[in-house]
Amino acid sequence: MATLRPGISALPPNIRESWRHQSEQSVWLRPSDWYHPAVDALVESVLTGADASSAAERLGTVRGFGGVGISETIDDLACLYRSTGSAEPPLAVVRALCEGWAEAQAGVPTSGSCVDPESGLPTRDFLGTRLAETYGVAGRAGDAADRTHCLLLVDVAVAEISPWTRMARSAAVGSALADAYGAGHPMATLGGGLFAILADRGPALGAQVRAVRAHVAHQAGLLQVDDLVRQPPRLWVEALPATHERAVQLLTELSR
Repeated sequence: MATLRPGISALPPNIRESWRHQSEQSVWLRPSDWYHPAVDALVESVLTGADASSAAERLGTVRGFGGVGISETIDDLACLYRSTGSAEPPLAVVRALCEGWAEAQAGVPTSGSCVDPESGLPTRDFLGTRLAETYGVAGRAGDAADRTHCLLLVDVAVAEISPWTRMARSAAVGSALADAYGAGHPMATLGGGLFAILADRGPALGAQVRAVRAHVAHQAGLLQVDDLVRQPPRLWVEALPATHERAVQLLTELSR
């Protein structure tokens, strides 16, 4: 390994294992597939103060081919920089990572997945299926879904952005919404920076809106994509139609 830049001697002696541990304890889903030789190249670039963009792009390509989502890929990169004592990875490195991931995705056959790979959230079609369950439960209880539930829409779109910046934004918002509501909650990306959450109607709805806005702002800052997110994000409540069929049509109309 090349001579380290001034101050680097204070870093942990085995930064790769520190990175692995932090990632596996916080963001990485399957510990068995974390390591790849591209990891070592990125560690060396970071520790020597060299431009880490090429190494990050290579790692992004590896992660993309390995089926790792963009959110998990970016969060893992952040763990490396936190392991070195840095706050967050430089934007140029995040960009290179996303570009490598996108190149890999272009060569991976698609399979009708119910999860959007950029945001890590369910797709619009999957949310439509969850809506069918909601209408069914309400009907069996002698109630109506449009009385018990609504859609909370989150619009973070700004001016037209490049594919890699779109992915970084999607990853940030997807992570924020998952943090706000927890895994498995019915929600989806609708494209174009618009996201939909199935929410309970009731007195807590206002607090949910404020919490979602705060989570989005926090995650955008954490991933350094503040300029890619509408400030502040636009949130509004959309009433559910009377029937499931019309609700699915509404999701289609909202998508862009």
